[in-house]
Amino acid sequence: MTHLPRLITKAALAALIGLGFGLSTAASAAEIESSIARGGKLYDKWFKVIKAETPKDTHPAWPAANTKKKGNVTWRCKSCHGWDGKGKDGAYASGSYKTGIKGINGMAGADTAAIIAVMKDETHALAGKMDDQDFMDLANYVSKGQVDTGKYIDAAAKMPKGGVAAKGEVYFNTLCAQCHGKDGSMPKDMKKTLAKQMSNPWEVMHKILNGQPGEQMPALRALDRQIVVDIMAHLTTLPKSK
Repeated sequence: MTHLPRLITKAALAALIGLGFGLSTAASAAEIESSIARGGKLYDKWFKVIKAETPKDTHPAWPAANTKKKGNVTWRCKSCHGWDGKGKDGAYASGSYKTGIKGINGMAGADTAAIIAVMKDETHALAGKMDDQDFMDLANYVSKGQVDTGKYIDAAAKMPKGGVAAKGEVYFNTLCAQCHGKDGSMPKDMKKTLAKQMSNPWEVMHKILNGQPGEQMPALRALDRQIVVDIMAHLTTLPKSK
């Protein structure tokens, strides 16, 4: 019996160590969100994020059948695979970005090393254009950061599903209006108002979650998805013209 307090102490210590390890692991798991968000920006326009020279030629894998796009835009991951990650089976099944190329949704949950290998192959031609951290962030986005936009966007209507504009107004005015203005017309160099950009809700959702390449726009990926949808619902109520 004389050893019982010591045994209890050891057990308690082990429990505390285990709890601490669990919290540390949880924190590490949560922190990957920053890598995913940066990967989302790389997916959008990697050369802008890393401040590389903007490509002037058309990507070698860009389909010859698509003559509507050429030059640096063809090097953006989203241009082939879509904002929704569904490629030819999603929003880019038609229109000026129609390529017939499959999406990245089939790589959700895949090993990041395998994803990086694909990025560096002859088809994607990204080897040597980004560093190891860039590739890891982009791979984390592809593997762990994709969102099933069908849950939040009505593809036929091109409208957010289940968003509450009144709630979205509160979120927007406290999180976004400082840079975008309460009417969604800022900054001045933004070509289209946020309301007009809602004609492409997949792009808007992507940028709300991950931020804007080359800008200080915060990524709201860590917030509940309903908040994002509510913000999008509010954007549809704002003026379309400046």
